[in-house]
Amino acid sequence: MNQHFEVNNISKKGNTAMIFKTVTMLMLFFIPLIAINLGLISNVYLLFGLYLTSGFGMAGIGMGVMHDAIHGSYSSNKRYNVRLGYTMNLIGANSTVWKIQHNVLHHAYTNIDQADDDINPPSVLRFSPHAKKYWLHRYQHIYVWLLYGLSTLSWVTSKDFVRLNRYRKMGFLSNKKDFISELLKMIGWKLFYYSYTLIIPIIIVPVAWWIVLLAFISMHFVAGIYMSLVFQTAHVVPEVNFPLPDHNGQMANEWAIHQMVTTTNYSPKSKYFSWLIGGLNFQIEHHLLPDICHIHYKDLSYIVSETAKEFGIPYNTKQNFITAIRDHTKMLKQLGC
Repeated sequence: MNQHFEVNNISKKGNTAMIFKTVTMLMLFFIPLIAINLGLISNVYLLFGLYLTSGFGMAGIGMGVMHDAIHGSYSSNKRYNVRLGYTMNLIGANSTVWKIQHNVLHHAYTNIDQADDDINPPSVLRFSPHAKKYWLHRYQHIYVWLLYGLSTLSWVTSKDFVRLNRYRKMGFLSNKKDFISELLKMIGWKLFYYSYTLIIPIIIVPVAWWIVLLAFISMHFVAGIYMSLVFQTAHVVPEVNFPLPDHNGQMANEWAIHQMVTTTNYSPKSKYFSWLIGGLNFQIEHHLLPDICHIHYKDLSYIVSETAKEFGIPYNTKQNFITAIRDHTKMLKQLGC
């Protein structure tokens, strides 16, 4: 893979195509909200249409901009990565919490029960065969779609605060001063977010407040179900493993092989879809190479798949996203039985 970049004389980080995507997604999120905040909208259907458009922009920022920036793969300049990582805050969530949850707990401990926070949802869902099972889980493949749709709304309200406190207890925030500083910054960012996505529109738009609130929730529903499906279909499916450490706390496989057996790709031939979701249909490449920008994953996938074949290591991939969603639903049903 190093040879691929050297021979083609290209950077492992983003390029002009990445900048174009960033501008596109930011515009998709902010332009509809600007129109709403300027009081240019009075039609209810148009109001919902603009909020829904912002929902797609929100998901695009989360998967195609913030994700690379917080991994440090957007730019070779660390300051640019930090600043672009704040786009996570602009869409209502928190970059500090995400970095711990995703970069550390998910990427280091993929699909390990009680360690990977991406498979440690609230008790109404069961994403691991090792998690405690409740009678309600037999229906999770039915009601999960509602919860996915509300997932980003949970982020911008309570989830970030709960996790910030939990990560403090786990030792990720070294002292009380750091915790208070992060908490105050989190409150400030969220107040700023709510001001231009909900409070000002309620004041400005000449419709009932509850209609604006419903439109705001619809924006989050689009972003939530979109992002949840993209991430969960890569790890909670029948063919991946959910390994546990032995009595000494050691895993059977080394880290790289662990990533291969706990992850799957999908839609490898769909360039447009891959562009929309930040290259996350190549989850295997992302997990092996999180410091490389997602625009390179498709080219690298040929190298990874051939190397996996050479050494007899699984390289899970699905033909399309519909198949991935179907298998994810099947897995949720299995985990609930």
